[in-house]
Amino acid sequence: MESLPKNKKIVLFDGVCNLCDSAVQFIIKHDKKDIFRFVALQSELGISICKHLGISFSKMDSIIFYEPGTAYFYKSSAIIEIGKNFGGLWKLIPIFRIVPIFISDRIYDYVAKNRYNWYGKKESCMIPTPELKSKFL
Repeated sequence: MESLPKNKKIVLFDGVCNLCDSAVQFIIKHDKKDIFRFVALQSELGISICKHLGISFSKMDSIIFYEPGTAYFYKSSAIIEIGKNFGGLWKLIPIFRIVPIFISDRIYDYVAKNRYNWYGKKESCMIPTPELKSKFL
């Protein structure tokens, strides 16, 4: 994926999910080093990245964290990997790896399954403000 910015980490998210939108806003607020860029899974680029990574459509209901040329993570692993990049006390987030992945992913799946009922759904992907436009691909 040569069109992706160099030295940036990509967060793919459900662009119509209110919970996901809140998560993106949280990441932007804590991204002091300006290392994250965001792509809606439903977008042409989001679909293209998933195809490039060989991610099946069934996994596209999850947040996906992609470090170009290195690795990608989804579900609870993505959350931990994203948090590691914030600094401060967030550096301790890998301690949650003591919870077996099948348990943390099961919790993640439960929230993901109910996210539209609990938090709602937008009619279309959010449009970033002019100040935030550079954060979205």
